[in-house]
Amino acid sequence: MDGSSYYIPAVVMGAAIAFKGPALIRGWRDPLLRSVGVLLALAGLVFLFAAPPTIAEVNVLTGVPNISAPLVYCLLSAYSASCLALIINWRGGPPEVTRRLSRRWTAVYSVVAVALMVLFALGDAPEERLRDFDTHYANTPYTREMIVLYLASLTVAGVAMNVMCWRWAIQVHGWLRAGLVIIALGSLFNIPYSAAKFTAVAARWNGGNLDGLSTDVAPVLASVGAQITAVGFCLPLACRSIGDSWTTWSTYRRLGPLWRELKPVSVHEDRVVRISWWSPAELQVTQRESDIHDGMLSLYPYFDSEVRSHAYGAALAAGSPPGQAQAEADAAMVTAAVRARAADPEGRVISSAEAGTAPAGSASAYTEGPRDLVRMSIALRQSPVVAAAREQATTRSESDFHERTS
Repeated sequence: MDGSSYYIPAVVMGAAIAFKGPALIRGWRDPLLRSVGVLLALAGLVFLFAAPPTIAEVNVLTGVPNISAPLVYCLLSAYSASCLALIINWRGGPPEVTRRLSRRWTAVYSVVAVALMVLFALGDAPEERLRDFDTHYANTPYTREMIVLYLASLTVAGVAMNVMCWRWAIQVHGWLRAGLVIIALGSLFNIPYSAAKFTAVAARWNGGNLDGLSTDVAPVLASVGAQITAVGFCLPLACRSIGDSWTTWSTYRRLGPLWRELKPVSVHEDRVVRISWWSPAELQVTQRESDIHDGMLSLYPYFDSEVRSHAYGAALAAGSPPGQAQAEADAAMVTAAVRARAADPEGRVISSAEAGTAPAGSASAYTEGPRDLVRMSIALRQSPVVAAAREQATTRSESDFHERTS
């Protein structure tokens, strides 16, 4: 593999971090998001520092031949620990158990990283090797143990990842299961990678030469495995984010009929601060719900409990379940109140309410409890009960208008 074969995966990991950057910054306190960011960063750093041109540059800058070897091995250990910690945090459970397991794996691989540096310092590797360090120094005391340690730790991480992923995958469904299967497949590449490296090193121990397994085959396996694993981690999170956004925008869209119904009587148009169209979907929904509540508050004196009771009975008679019938009744009361408000441009009903002489039942019609705004909005567009209430209210408003002008 040439330098580009290492740099391309590093760039891919960097692009993934850039794509998830805003979410990572906003949710850095979330252990799951933080683990994703650390994993992607470490994967990118492994490929960056494992590239032969980078190895040569690091060796020159530090003045220590082959210092890149333990550096890359330590990054691989950190990457392995981050994968295991991410799976543990992703799976969830009691916070104290999750923290304890994450810290345990982190501690184990921290000890491995320290041991790698110590063994490198004790060994003797004066000749710079950009591609075949493992096989060239396979018989060097201490350096040999360093190579075996990093390969063994990587194999343990791959096996542990597979076991955890498969155990969890059989308990879940959907995109999460797909992600876990992909992660398990990516982690599985650790085993043939280590096997290829071990085989090449063992061949050197026995006087043979299978260096091609270490210098040509193993890097390809590492690259493919790391990228597959990264896809497995990102896929369920991305799909969940897309699904959440879709649900939020769907709620925003379904609130449209109720928002437009109340728009003529809402005071939101006079608000000094309005959110921009590119604001987050959650903020857009909150703003629309706020506008709806403002409109309903302005209609407070015009709510008629008799209209609501009649519509509720009609909805039940038409076969609607109680929850849906309540939404239809609320929507009927709102649409009737909008037309009653339009038929009272002088605000006489509002003045009566302020004076304490509002019609009986109007207050209770508004304060009977929380309302399902989405169901109300859908009922405004689809319910024949609401359509009938709207038509009756329009007829009544026109009759009142003629009486005032005659």
